[in-house]
Order: sequence, then structure tokens, then C-alpha cells
Amino acid sequence: MTTTTPFNQVLRRWTELSMSRSMRDFVSFMRDHELSMSQVSLLFRLYYRGQCGVSDIASHLAVSNAAASQAVERLVQQGWLARNEDPNDRRVKQVDLSPAGRRLIQDGIEARVHWMTELTTALSAEEQSAIATALEALIDVALRLDPDSQTPKSQC
Repeated sequence: MTTTTPFNQVLRRWTELSMSRSMRDFVSFMRDHELSMSQVSLLFRLYYRGQCGVSDIASHLAVSNAAASQAVERLVQQGWLARNEDPNDRRVKQVDLSPAGRRLIQDGIEARVHWMTELTTALSAEEQSAIATALEALIDVALRLDPDSQTPKSQC
């Protein structure tokens, strides 16, 4: 059994609060654009990793190629995705974000973190500095424990 310290408690409270607020705003934004979580996952995969084939998308979403193809088609019809020929094999189609899809994800990210701007303006310069120093220390330790978490990019 792990020991709960005041630090653990406050870190957990902050994590739960920030994740809850962040996700609430993001889910609201995506719901306004009539996107499911699997569609959002697909859009983020393309945003962070770039274009890929339908079979890569199927693997990422843990669905069949047919289901991935249907998901891609819906997003193409909505204007969020574009299909391109693979330069190495013209028979193969690559899927990527359209300019509108890239803007959508960027706007979604902004909607998710917008509340942080409100939060920071409510803190004094001294409070911001102290919190920034503490968070940098926390980030450094987290990266030493899990170097793969350095980037939000995930494999397809």
C-alpha cells in the first residue's frame, strides 16, 4: 500500500481538476463539430504524426480496414481529411489532414487550454514564478522516469 502524503494529495487534486476542465472544454468543442472520440483520435494521430495509410489508421483505432475506411470517408466528406497518392506506390492512398482539419485540431487544442489563460491572469507574478519553478522540477523528474512521454506524438 502506498503512503498518501500532502504532496500526493495536492498533486492528485490538481491533476483531476485540470484534466476535468481541459477535457470538458475539449469534448464540448468536438461535440459542437459533431465528432466522435474515435474520429478525434484519428484526427490527432494525423496532426501529430502526419499522413498514413488506411491500414495504419485501422491499427491505431483497433478496427478493421473496412471500418477505418468508412471513418476516413466520413471525415473526407466533412472536409477534415484529404486523400493523396503515395509517391512510392500510386495504387496506395495516403490520408492526411486537410487545411480545415489542421485548423480544427489547432482550435480544439486552444479550446482545451483556454481556461489556463484565465487561471494565470488570476495569479500574481510571484505565484506564477513559484508554480513555474515547481512544475519545471516535476516535469524534469517525470521525463527522467518516462523519457517516451517527452512528446505528445504517438505511434500509429
